[in-house]
Amino acid sequence: MLNIVLFGPPGAGKGTQAEKLIAKYNLCHLSTGDIFRANIKGETELGKLAKSYMDKGELVPDQVTISMLEAEVEKNPKAQGFIFDGFPRTTPQANALANFLTSKGTSISVMLALDVKEEELIKRLLLRGADSGRADDKDENIIANRIKVYNEQTAVVADFYAAEGKFEKINGVGSKDEIFSRLCNAVEKYRVESN
Repeated sequence: MLNIVLFGPPGAGKGTQAEKLIAKYNLCHLSTGDIFRANIKGETELGKLAKSYMDKGELVPDQVTISMLEAEVEKNPKAQGFIFDGFPRTTPQANALANFLTSKGTSISVMLALDVKEEELIKRLLLRGADSGRADDKDENIIANRIKVYNEQTAVVADFYAAEGKFEKINGVGSKDEIFSRLCNAVEKYRVESN
């Protein structure tokens, strides 16, 4: 089973590249952002709670996120693998994911971390906000806070996977196809190592 953590700051291109990786490797996409947005749109209790954190550019508490993700994995028992997009964001989440996957007889194959400079991230997110209407992509202060939260709280998760020999930094600047090619080269390396 191929399980990929697709990692990077807001605006790094995770969603775009996840779609391409899913198609190539026949993976099930688990995006915490999509899961949160579906709950927010459905006005579930969980969605209202998640929205209260997201509106401030803060992380949703671990237990809420982990429970939602486990439920999504359980819905896909025949999956050939998963791509985790936007998760884990904290070391406790990484530990919880590792324990959960171990209970399913599998583990994370590799963390692919898209590396993009902050100025480029802000530019991309403001453009996305203009196109998508997402409130959290329209305000430069909220964007800056999201990037700050990522750098302070989330980037440390890379150390967790680096310690396991499962971390690969990928240059996230260039054409979509160039970036995708870099990601695939890394996936193939870890697929060979894990077989």
